[in-house]
Amino acid sequence: MAKILTGIQSTGTPHLGNILGAILPAIRMANESSEESYLFIANMHSLTQIKDRKTLGDNTFATAAAWLAFDLDTHKSCFYRQSDIPEVTELAWYLSCFFPYQRLKLAHSFKDKSENLKDINSGLFSYPMLMSADILIYDAKIVPVGKDQLQHLEMTRDVASRFNNLMGDTFIIPEAKIQDDSNYVTGTDGQKMSKSKNNIIDIFSDDRSLKKQIMKIQTKSLSVDEPKDPNECNIFKLYKLIADEENVKNLSTRYIKGKIGYGESKEILYNEILNKFAKNREKFSELMDNKELVEKLLTSGAKKARVQAQKVLKRVRASIGY
Repeated sequence: MAKILTGIQSTGTPHLGNILGAILPAIRMANESSEESYLFIANMHSLTQIKDRKTLGDNTFATAAAWLAFDLDTHKSCFYRQSDIPEVTELAWYLSCFFPYQRLKLAHSFKDKSENLKDINSGLFSYPMLMSADILIYDAKIVPVGKDQLQHLEMTRDVASRFNNLMGDTFIIPEAKIQDDSNYVTGTDGQKMSKSKNNIIDIFSDDRSLKKQIMKIQTKSLSVDEPKDPNECNIFKLYKLIADEENVKNLSTRYIKGKIGYGESKEILYNEILNKFAKNREKFSELMDNKELVEKLLTSGAKKARVQAQKVLKRVRASIGY
């Protein structure tokens, strides 16, 4: 498999949706790749929303600990903080000069966030160019994206092609690897799990807080004895993403026959999360108490990443004439 790249914003401790939809698929792809992969914490993107120094630092640290808690091999992959790579911001400026303002105005992410956020800043508007720089600076060939992120990858391909056409072949045009619907993780309210919607399940929270989050999952008003469609239940949608096939089948049968209530179903989901992620939760806790180790791994990853970034930036500068 070719070189891959993926990142996750440090807007807080990664939730179940981040883990199932981004972190685990990225780690699997990185382990299968014959080339070095680039997995990073997009803490510069987070600055568009968070303006508190301590919060930014704590979120970045927690995000790193979450990746490492799922046994990311930092020897095989470059694992780093986005803010440790200054070459990215320089490239973002060059790309901005080759991309039409009108195209940026069409970005779905800017439209969506500008309708819901009070802080509508220019960084939010130019976000796609920083994201493009993240990708192009490492000659990434494959970028795992959800369907809601596909437009950003298309913008990356567009700006790279525009640059190549005007200044000569410089960038490798990346390909999107569309994540299938199995990576769509339902939140407690039935919508896509997202911190902004306050519908997350944080598997790294303490047992009591975790159970409280699960008990908030919205359900229909059906009695214990009434038959239920498992595929329309938010509890079951989460359960089938983490439980083994036999247990999923058994729970589905109980739903259809009217042999279970939502309270018991939530308890089953809660216990499944505790059992499945027990080692990961323990390792996360250990890493959160060992900041020096996490910092060492991030710094080491940044050094490796900058070697590649500097090669590409040198190529870009030469194409421009700098």
